[in-house]
Order: sequence, then structure tokens, then C-alpha cells
Amino acid sequence: MSELAELERRIVRCRRCPRLVEWREKVAREKRAAFRDEEYWGRPVPGFGDPDAGVYVLGLAPAAHGGNRTGRVFTGDRSGDWLFGSLHRTGFANQPTSRTRDDGLRLHGAFVGAAVRCAPPANKPLPEERDNCLPYAEREFELIGPRVIVCLGKFAWDVACGLIGLRPRPRFGHGAEHAPDEGPVLLGTYHPSQQNTFTGKLTEPMMDAVFARARELAYPNSAP
Repeated sequence: MSELAELERRIVRCRRCPRLVEWREKVAREKRAAFRDEEYWGRPVPGFGDPDAGVYVLGLAPAAHGGNRTGRVFTGDRSGDWLFGSLHRTGFANQPTSRTRDDGLRLHGAFVGAAVRCAPPANKPLPEERDNCLPYAEREFELIGPRVIVCLGKFAWDVACGLIGLRPRPRFGHGAEHAPDEGPVLLGTYHPSQQNTFTGKLTEPMMDAVFARARELAYPNSAP
């Protein structure tokens, strides 16, 4: 078994945060009406993508009726539609949609993870829950060794700064870029949440520009 596969097994078995365990399992039992005939995943959600990726995409946490339902990060919700649509347009994904774990989606040069691996109530993990999950992202980062980290939102930006030991933290913003003396380049984008996409705070061209820059940095001799 590969080290990434072993890490995935550890993540899926995790029960370190009682509040998150209770919430993810409650959601999986009660379900949303639109998905009442589906069996929810209801467990921590591992990362997904190319194990040799030059670009590591870090999100906040699985959505209650997205990743917590499907078992794959950013799969089955509108945020995932935005993320994988952008990855497809910039040459990192073979298709623009992500509906289920077995829908044929493949990533090339990118790996997607989350700072927190369980769906949190109100999408707001507590600091101790973030800290409990941090070793999983640290291990993914260590095994993949990316050249670029794309941070989906400020929460992920702050976690990524901790992963690579940046003190003080550079300021987050959409399109923010920080190249430390050693280690991967950080790129920031607003999170593709409905709050951001419905209001126009984040547009498809804005997100595509960040991933195009990630490709330029990680794979300077390639084109989408």
C-alpha cells in the first residue's frame, strides 16, 4: 500500500473531534430531501488527485451535503462545480464536473485537500478541530511535495502558512502571491462558496487566472 493510501485510511477512521463526529453522522442519517435515497459517506474526507502534483489545492472543509455525502472532497456541491470547472479550463482536470466518487474525474498535476476533513456545523470549525486535522494536511504536503499551494479562502491561507512555517503570515487576498525563500509559492483565491459566487465577488475569470498562474509557476513549460 502506498503511503498516500495509508494516510487516506487513517483519515477516514479518525474520530478525534466529538462535535464533528456527531454532526457529520447526524447529517448522514437525516439527509437532505433531494438526496434521501442516497447513502451518505458520513466520515472524514481524504484528499484527492495526482500523487505527483505540482499544485496542492487547499480548501476549508467538506460540505455537509457535498463531500460528507459523496466521500470525495469538493464533490457534489456548487463549490465543487466552480473548482473543478476552473481546474478543467486550466488543464488540471479531464472534465469540468464532479458529481460522485466514480464519475471518471481525474486530476493531472493537481491534488485537492482540506484543512479540516469533517463537515463542521455552519461550516465553521473550532480552532482545536483545525489543529487536530493539521497533521493530515502536513503529511499530504510532505508526501506530494508541491511547488505551489493554492489556498481557497483566508482559513486555508492561514493553515498553509502554518504548514510551511511562515512568520509573520503574508496578507491574504484574491490573487495574493507569496514566494518564500524556500518551499512552495502560496497563491490565494476567494473561496468558491455560493456567498462569493452568487454576489460576483468571485467570477470564473478571476478563479481561472489564479489556476493559470499556478500552472505557470509549477509547470512553466506546459500549456493548458
